[in-house]
Amino acid sequence: MKRLSVLLYSVTSYALGVAALVYLVAFLFNLYVPKSIDSGAPGNSAVAVAIDLGLIFLFGLQHSVMARSRFKAWLTRFMPPAAERSTFMLATALVTFALCLLWQPLPQVIWQAPAGMAHDVLLGIGLAGWILVLYATFLINHFDLFGLRQAWLYFTGREYTHLPFKAAALYRYIRHPIMTGVFVGIWFTPVLTAGHLLFALGMSAYILIGVYYEERDLLRVFGDRYRKYTHLTGRFFPSLASKGNSIDQLTD
Repeated sequence: MKRLSVLLYSVTSYALGVAALVYLVAFLFNLYVPKSIDSGAPGNSAVAVAIDLGLIFLFGLQHSVMARSRFKAWLTRFMPPAAERSTFMLATALVTFALCLLWQPLPQVIWQAPAGMAHDVLLGIGLAGWILVLYATFLINHFDLFGLRQAWLYFTGREYTHLPFKAAALYRYIRHPIMTGVFVGIWFTPVLTAGHLLFALGMSAYILIGVYYEERDLLRVFGDRYRKYTHLTGRFFPSLASKGNSIDQLTD
């Protein structure tokens, strides 16, 4: 790939990733999209559950496999390392669109908030969870996380440097605020159908498993510094042991 090609590839992958995330949020809350989590004619429930679980498994498999260092080393045999993260973003976008568009509805209502304030409050909290996801990405480095920084440095002929360990704002109290936002975004909803419940349970299971392996990788990279960080913070929510003022001694 030429340097300009890598940059354009990265920007395109980023745009598709953002579009996929926006579609996913609208999909979950049945907002303004042609195919949402509860839309469509329901079919056989057992078949729908099997398909939906398969889609969640595909999402988790793509994220887990492509996040492994062994896969990254294999992938960069065929492309510049600067394009690796953007390829992850592109694959995530494609899998997310596939999950949304192929999802089989299970529209049986488990509970529903009454119209009015209760409905709007639950919808607002759910949407706020996804805003937290976006906000938390900027606390680390939004553009590095989504591959744009790597492509820009490659385009300008500068060497990529890994970001130093730091814990700013929410990260002083919570190790994974992005996932905290996802939890809020998938569980707070004004209408909980069987399909939404299945999605929330499946994604929650994936997050718990994925974070377990991510923290193992972080311990290998940052060693005792990250181990101490885990003792000072909560995983998804602040713990009684959270000590934001003690984090400064761990950061670069």
